[in-house]
Amino acid sequence: MAKNPLSQLASLGEEVLGKASQNPTAARVLNGAMQLKERVDDLSKRVRGLEQMEKRLALLEKRIAKLEGGPRKPAASSKTTPAKKTSPKTG
Repeated sequence: MAKNPLSQLASLGEEVLGKASQNPTAARVLNGAMQLKERVDDLSKRVRGLEQMEKRLALLEKRIAKLEGGPRKPAASSKTTPAKKTSPKTG
């Protein structure tokens, strides 16, 4: 009985992976790729945690502004102010 093209492709892929696992260079590349995937996953978890913290911080800043009673705006934590330009002295 003849194999269908999909099963032939799967079989060929298994052979390639088997041979690649025996090659030290290919094994290092595969290990590096797996480590990269794990690091990206960890980084994405950390970024999601930072986004939640930023939302909580914004809410707390609003509550503090409300308690202080003034129309003060909360300070932006990541923005920088441009340097003041001074005119040259004539004299």
